[in-house]
Amino acid sequence: MKSIVCFGEVLWDMLPTGKKLGGAPLNVALRAQSLGNQSCVISAIGSDEQGTALLKEMKTYKASLQHIQVSENYDTSEVLVQLDEKGSASYDIKIPCAWDDIRLRLDDIKAARESDAFIYGSLIARNQTSRDTLCELLDVAPYKIFDVNLRPPHYSIDRLVKLMNRADMVKFNDDEITEICAGMGCKANSLEGFMKFITRKTGATQVCVTLGDKGGVLFTGDTFYYNKGYKVAVADTVGAGDSFLATIVSKLLNGESPQKAIDYACAIGALVASKNGANPVISGDEITTIMQTH
Repeated sequence: MKSIVCFGEVLWDMLPTGKKLGGAPLNVALRAQSLGNQSCVISAIGSDEQGTALLKEMKTYKASLQHIQVSENYDTSEVLVQLDEKGSASYDIKIPCAWDDIRLRLDDIKAARESDAFIYGSLIARNQTSRDTLCELLDVAPYKIFDVNLRPPHYSIDRLVKLMNRADMVKFNDDEITEICAGMGCKANSLEGFMKFITRKTGATQVCVTLGDKGGVLFTGDTFYYNKGYKVAVADTVGAGDSFLATIVSKLLNGESPQKAIDYACAIGALVASKNGANPVISGDEITTIMQTH
């Protein structure tokens, strides 16, 4: 059992079908837990009814609440999610909210220091308080994974570069790596060229990129590993990339080969996209069936 600690936002995704538990770090933590790891998320909620309801919902997943702070300054986060005709999501994220106000605590430092993987995103760095706490935790975490989640207007290229420079592994989707490499002056004209550029510029030893229904690519040990994707009827794409990341990290930490890790991660990501919300239950039989079928 590996210890996976996630840092960042917990929130309610306000979907057309109703509100669902969400926030990329929480989604990653919940999926990692479902794969047999010990996981937690360091975050904050407001002292309000929505925060109380969020904790209650986390309990239904048997998620750890140990590292959830209560902010007296801001409300629990609610994010308006809009879906296009293909189920792809766009987000309206209010600022400020409770997870902008994550303070440094001793038990969080201990958790980061003792983790097998410490996962953080770009959205959480939009506010000084949470950004300062993140930097302190990055100083002690032994293996750091940067989950790029570009949510306009909550980022800048300069800040993204600083966050990538702290990471051992960086995860993008194809649009994100293209935009960031262009902003960094990269002259490459292929996905593989972008991924090599990121490793050279940041010192990250592993880079993975999700490609939607076309699967994903992992670059590790100077070798590329590919999966071409699994065809599903998409309900919504919310949380699919988060489950991909949780799975590939879990498999690699637990000694799986890079090819098997990305195959499994793409399968789970596809299954999440076939269901509503970011954290649907995925059975072992479903995973076996989709991988055998493809």
